Amino acid sequence: QSGLKQCLSEFRQPLPWVERLDVTLGQTLVPASQNASNKDAVDPENDFQREMSFYRQAQAAVLDALPRLRKLQVPTRRPDDYYAEMAKSDQQMQKIRLKLKSKKEAMERSEKAKQLRAMRKYGKKVQTEILQKRQREKKNMLNAVKRYQKGLSDKLDFLDEDQTPSQGNKKGNASQRTKKGPNAKRRYKNQKFGFGGKKRGSKWNTKESVNDVSSFQSKVAHNKGPRKAGKGGKKALNKRPGKKVRQKMKNRAR
Repeated sequence: QSGLKQCLSEFRQPLPWVERLDVTLGQTLVPASQNASNKDAVDPENDFQREMSFYRQAQAAVLDALPRLRKLQVPTRRPDDYYAEMAKSDQQMQKIRLKLKSKKEAMERSEKAKQLRAMRKYGKKVQTEILQKRQREKKNMLNAVKRYQKGLSDKLDFLDEDQTPSQGNKKGNASQRTKKGPNAKRRYKNQKFGFGGKKRGSKWNTKESVNDVSSFQSKVAHNKGPRKAGKGGKKALNKRPGKKVRQKMKNRAR
């Protein structure tokens, strides 16, 4: 013990406290929220209690040293423009930034690929639903046509159903066609050929048409009336002489 005191007296230097900054405190008290049995002793085998005792000891030392430093007008706060060199170099930090950036881009690409796959699945599902809907509509219309042909139904409501979007885009619905009316080509054909209807047997004679002789003209029928230019049958229309007559006329001219 005397040797320790001698060594202590040899390296002890009478320096002011601001040069030494040593703080010696006794055992800090445990907060009152803990059990009373743990106030006096700390189990060294318990890591949590041991570390907490160190933390409280350091906290108490800081609270004791700060007022003394302020009293000696020693700054205790780091200035705003304080620069401290980092433990890692700029090259190492640049590598870390590049690695983090590559990870972020990979995550974004993966997320974008997931969204594209989800959109494809949704588009395929919608397309399948549309095709199934069209098949159902076609089947229902065919069934309605068959019932109408067999005489089981006298309704033609299936002809007034709305067209599908694809057909509507190409041809337009019935209301639009009614408002716009037929185009010039359609009107010309209607004027020339009529509006359709029954063709077979349309020129057959009936009892009324056979008995109706109001438009019969005997003079015209037997070529007894005066002939006009462009009328009078085949003889009047064929004004050019025949080939033999033309040949005789040529021979006479020679």
